[in-house]
Amino acid sequence: MSVTSRYREAWEGFWRAAPAEPGAVFWDAEPVLTAGPHLALFEPHVADPALPMVDLGCGNGTQTRYLADRFPRVVGADLSAAALDHARRADPAGQATYRQLDAAEKSETQTLHAELGDTNVYLRGVLHQCEPDDRQSLVDGIATLVGDRGRAFLVELSEAAKPVLIGLASGPAGPPPKLAPVFRHGIAPGEVADDAVPAYLRSAGLTVLASGEMPLATTEYASDGARVELPSTWVVVRRTV
Repeated sequence: MSVTSRYREAWEGFWRAAPAEPGAVFWDAEPVLTAGPHLALFEPHVADPALPMVDLGCGNGTQTRYLADRFPRVVGADLSAAALDHARRADPAGQATYRQLDAAEKSETQTLHAELGDTNVYLRGVLHQCEPDDRQSLVDGIATLVGDRGRAFLVELSEAAKPVLIGLASGPAGPPPKLAPVFRHGIAPGEVADDAVPAYLRSAGLTVLASGEMPLATTEYASDGARVELPSTWVVVRRTV
């Protein structure tokens, strides 16, 4: 099952219009606030850090480059060719490699796994941006990529994030500047029920090794000057033995 053409085109339009400067995209917070804390949770469960690391849904590669400083081989994968153009331009030294991937398409994740072998996978805030019919297929793709030896770290907005996003979008001036383009390109954040994620993982044959809650930092600020953070949950998983 591959993603719809409408969904693919929405992301292409978003990334073609996105500014190149750091922090210009709503979720493009500095790695010290995002991938850094996530790795502190993930690394104790990584059985083989020498495996390739796949940053799935890498966007413009901000977190990918951070991962590439810490793992020997990192691949940034994204549905959008325009996102990968941003990522490559921001990585002139080629710290990571970048690949267009529809992770909801079984044959594409199988092909990548055949090339890389088992991998560790980092996935940040991707499920809630997927169309509901694609979510199980995406998690199935993660199971394909990790294989027998890899581990995956998923962080996803919790249900408690919805009122925060609604509050941001419904202010007198409308959505703040960095959130407005998300809606304008037809990528309104969807809601993933808190109990849906464990169900997707079980169906994909994945076992949870650790889990918890941690706010997900954005690049926007509230009227009081505080950084907007979205309630989120995280899990570390492996293939069920």
